[in-house]
Amino acid sequence: MIGAGQAGLSAAYFLVRAGLTPGVDMEVLDANPTPGGAWSHRWDALTFDHVNGLHDLPDSAIGPADPAEPAREVVKRYYGRYENEKSLKVQRPWRVRSVETVDDGDARFRVTADGPDGATRVYLAGAVVSGTGTWDRPYVPWYPGRFGGRQLTTRDFTTPTDFVGRRVLVVGGGISAIQFVMLFDESGVDTLWSTRTPPRWRDCPFDTNAGREVEMRVAARTRAGLRPRSVVAETGLPTSPAVLDAIDRGVLVSRGPVRALTDDGVDFADGTHERVDVILWATGFRASLGHLAPLGIRERTGGVLMADDDVSVVKAPGLFLVGYGRSASTLGATRAGRRAAREAMLATERRDRAISSR
Repeated sequence: MIGAGQAGLSAAYFLVRAGLTPGVDMEVLDANPTPGGAWSHRWDALTFDHVNGLHDLPDSAIGPADPAEPAREVVKRYYGRYENEKSLKVQRPWRVRSVETVDDGDARFRVTADGPDGATRVYLAGAVVSGTGTWDRPYVPWYPGRFGGRQLTTRDFTTPTDFVGRRVLVVGGGISAIQFVMLFDESGVDTLWSTRTPPRWRDCPFDTNAGREVEMRVAARTRAGLRPRSVVAETGLPTSPAVLDAIDRGVLVSRGPVRALTDDGVDFADGTHERVDVILWATGFRASLGHLAPLGIRERTGGVLMADDDVSVVKAPGLFLVGYGRSASTLGATRAGRRAAREAMLATERRDRAISSR
């Protein structure tokens, strides 16, 4: 098991329920120094009351949490407690460098991981479940020109007070982008907002039926080998009293798409120019799949061709992706963990039978 975020912990739990023993029949490797997955890197100002939903891990409940506490600390504590309660024996910080195919007895894969002080481990595995998420691969779109000021991504952000006295352009049409704009506004930072297309606000509740429809649209893309679209592209942006107030005050009003970068700012598609000191690219992430490059699973379209169970990789039998495509949400990740664990057990059983019949 590679990765100990929501999807990885869910898969590990169901593998244990299927009879595997952590540290003996299975290993859970995580690149982060602490529990929490990508949540462990989030900024202080992202308090738990601003989190856009966090689903419980299987056979567990997150329980009450202080809404004013940084979401990072709430999730780190919850995931750490879960790892201990379920005896998952997560190995960290171990970053998987590569996964390669082998034909070594009952093994399909060779997994190489780098750890503390330059240490290296090599594992042979009959199946691999990869839940490495997207945090390691922030996406920055290309624009002509060159900007002479500071640029950063969501991954680099720490606190809005770092930008007091500067003019900031937030680029991106997702939930994190609107959170940044509102944080800057609360801190008195002069801020502009740019989106590639007009913001699509969602004025209806995002219930179970809506969630299922979104998942099926995402699944249709990954089953065709296409790159998953952003969550907001499928769901629209949620509103709240604070968001609606920010819209009414002109804070959350997009200037439209950027056309080009200049030394002192940006040119917009409407022909105007704005001087800015900082550009914050809140333009999303791509799946972190570099460790799987030796397997050649990427399609020319940039995606991975997934089977109808949405966890099995068609080009690499025995490899399962969780937290990818349909299972990118915390609810989807939990369900995908169950499916991946079941399919991984079946895959190793089939290989064992094939080897014994030779």
